[in-house]
Amino acid sequence: MTSLQSAFRVSVIAGILSLLSTAGAVPCKGQTSQTGPPTTEPLQKNDGKLPEKPPVSPGGSSVDTHTFKVGPEDILNIVVWKEPQFSGNFTVHTDGKFTMPLVGDIQAGGLTAVEIEPLVTQVLSKLIVKPLVTVTVAAVYSRKYYLDGEINRPGEYALQGPTTVLDAISKAGGLRDFANPKKIYILRGEKKIPFNWKDVIHGKNMEQNIQIEAGDHIYFP
Repeated sequence: MTSLQSAFRVSVIAGILSLLSTAGAVPCKGQTSQTGPPTTEPLQKNDGKLPEKPPVSPGGSSVDTHTFKVGPEDILNIVVWKEPQFSGNFTVHTDGKFTMPLVGDIQAGGLTAVEIEPLVTQVLSKLIVKPLVTVTVAAVYSRKYYLDGEINRPGEYALQGPTTVLDAISKAGGLRDFANPKKIYILRGEKKIPFNWKDVIHGKNMEQNIQIEAGDHIYFP
């Protein structure tokens, strides 16, 4: 082979290698080819250094935590952020207090849930650093009304939210067969308030269907 032919062959081979390298078909030494899209770094999780708002228990009684005053037998839901041993439902005793583990008795009777929160925070501050406390009313049993006479389930009922006379009758299973639906009345203190069931269920004189108040006695003759 002549020197001219050798030079031509080397030139052709160099040209082919140059084209392949430009197209990326032949990776350079020490590099790897990338066949897929570039990857991204995963998002870092919150390291937990900044405290979040403590969770609030779902549900609960439909009372205003700013105005409703807690009484005996009511159930409070207390959430202490990151402190499950102090969180849970607590029943108010007849003396108006409730008991928390490792803490003892705390006054609640006659106070609102909003007023109880700082009391719980104060006593827990002796055990944990800067406790975040949420207090709500889970159930109301201190407010009661009473059904007597010709009703299917007479007795004492907890007034846990807005309840009309018609609501109360439905909760008690309705009137008995021999009840007089036109002569029902509500005793509220010294007042005697009439209620005509037949009118109300037919959409007449709906002002009779009043909201029940704690201590009301409803009589079904």
